Amino acid sequence: MNEYGVATAKDTLRIERILPGPIERVWTYLTDPAKRATWFARGPMELEAGGRMELHFDHDDFSDEPYPDKYRKYKGVKSPGTIVVAEAPRLLVFDWGEDDGSASQVRIELTERGKDVLLVLTHSRLSSREAMLNVAGGWHSHLTVLADRLNGVEPRGFWTRLVRAEEEYARRIPG
Repeated sequence: MNEYGVATAKDTLRIERILPGPIERVWTYLTDPAKRATWFARGPMELEAGGRMELHFDHDDFSDEPYPDKYRKYKGVKSPGTIVVAEAPRLLVFDWGEDDGSASQVRIELTERGKDVLLVLTHSRLSSREAMLNVAGGWHSHLTVLADRLNGVEPRGFWTRLVRAEEEYARRIPG
């Protein structure tokens, strides 16, 4: 399995990762605000169709590197969303508000693979190639931190990983 995601449509990115299970443990890292904060963003999430959610971003929660200048403006950002589907422990779909007032959609599917879990993340309705590159590098790096957490490894070099991932996705995703 390739660790890099692929553009499956002009507005859609898909990333797959094999993570250590069990599936219920992975689900809690997606949905529990305290656990989610250790790899992505904290914030409330009402796990029912139409439920509200808000992602509170502070990468200092899990990064050993200071914010680069380019990303400093995102420290403390609160991003609203709406739960579309929450079927524990296999499927989480949410609409995520974008800066321009539109909403992209994130679909996370979990499937047991023996003791492991296949996570398939599909981020769709992205407004531009720039938006796709932004979420590609972000999801790539955040999912790497999630894998580290689930493997009991202290994450290192988040921002360094993010910059490298963005550069690689710029080469991989057509202009």
